Amino acid sequence: MDKYKRLAFNTVIFTIGSFGSKIISLLLNNLYTEHISPSQLYTKSLLEMLALFLIPVFTLSLREAVIRYGLDNNYDKTEVFTTSSVLTLLGLLPMIVIVPLIHFIPLFSSLEGFAVLLIVYIFTSSVRAQCSQFVRARELVRLFSFDGILTTLLLLVFNIIFISHMGMGVRGFMLSTILSDLSSSVFLFFAAGLRRYLKAGAFSLELGKVMLRFCIPLIPTTVMWTFTGFSDQLFIGGIKGDDDAGIYSAATKIPNLVSMLSTIFFQSWNMSAITENDSSDRNIFYEKVYGAYEAVLFIGSAGLILLVKPLSAVLINYSVYPEYKTAYLYTPLLITAAVFTCLDLFLASIYTATDHTKNAFITILVVCLSNIVLNSVMIPLFGIQGAALATFISYFLCYIIRIIDARRFVPFKCRIAVNIIGTALILVMSLLVVLKPKGYILTELLLTGVVTIVFIRPLMPLIQRVSSRLRRTPPTDTK
Repeated sequence: MDKYKRLAFNTVIFTIGSFGSKIISLLLNNLYTEHISPSQLYTKSLLEMLALFLIPVFTLSLREAVIRYGLDNNYDKTEVFTTSSVLTLLGLLPMIVIVPLIHFIPLFSSLEGFAVLLIVYIFTSSVRAQCSQFVRARELVRLFSFDGILTTLLLLVFNIIFISHMGMGVRGFMLSTILSDLSSSVFLFFAAGLRRYLKAGAFSLELGKVMLRFCIPLIPTTVMWTFTGFSDQLFIGGIKGDDDAGIYSAATKIPNLVSMLSTIFFQSWNMSAITENDSSDRNIFYEKVYGAYEAVLFIGSAGLILLVKPLSAVLINYSVYPEYKTAYLYTPLLITAAVFTCLDLFLASIYTATDHTKNAFITILVVCLSNIVLNSVMIPLFGIQGAALATFISYFLCYIIRIIDARRFVPFKCRIAVNIIGTALILVMSLLVVLKPKGYILTELLLTGVVTIVFIRPLMPLIQRVSSRLRRTPPTDTK
């Protein structure tokens, strides 16, 4: 199959599998904000952050090696799955001793009593990631997508049972996630026949060393990326209080729509980046895909900023805790930051495909340090909005570094001037939402149109192709 068709096919399959599940995940925020107070929502975010922080540490980021070497025909898939599974389980063992000690850290004192749930949460999440990544590596994209739908539906059902009906709050959320991840792991293990790829004699010490050399630079990279993403809430919680941190957490849900688009695309793109790394027209491939990806991100983000207030009313429930009503004011800057988070991940795929994972570590180190400094300065000055601004600047800085550095390995062309113009336009849109001058909605609508015009060119071949096919489709005989 042609590389563009394969990328498009995989993206469509992942979209079918992910769109419904992502929408349900976002709508769950309405349930959370109805039944969980802002301070407790911050506790929920802390637990999620800790899980995301600790999973790559205890699993040695081996799920990245599963997709990297599982897609590579030079490696035996049974050896890849068996070796990565054994190393993952060995890495998880120290978690049993370390996690119960976390609540002694003053910052995490509110998590006392959650140790057992957090250990099980990390374990089931890691097992599910191992299984689902290997399913992707075998290019069983339909099964992978179906599992995404199934897992999210189960998450919804469990949340309704444990939070809405039983009133278990944050513990209900943890149990819901654990049970949905466990169900997914069992389903994939049998549906994909993973038992055939798990053999005691297939463990390869040599392959294990190769995987660890690839993964070790990714561990601090993933940890720092996670910390950068959640440090805003930590700083807000420490400086302004748990309620403000909870409001900020609610404000991040709409930017997740941008991340949703990115995740759907990135699942298929990461596979293409690895399999096409040695192709002769690799640079042109990157140029075309990057241009279209950037266009979708900017146009989609402008639309989200335009609709931020009505979307917030859908995704955030104000009826029980009216404090959440101001959350939408902090969302536009976070949407802008999400655009550059997505572009940063695209550029990170170059490091993965070309085995330059050390560069990913160096670039995120700069971003992590700058985020700490910016949060320390801006939150005392501007409150929650200062945290949103610090997030944007940090990810924008990462983009500047990576667009220069990553293109040394894959020198594809990109339109820097267009990116700068688009960034300026959506920043103006963000400012208008906060200041709300007279007639600002019309201005927002106009600016959305301008962003669309500025970025539409890379999408025109696709639009023309679809339009041409529609014109060639014979009319339906209604007689």
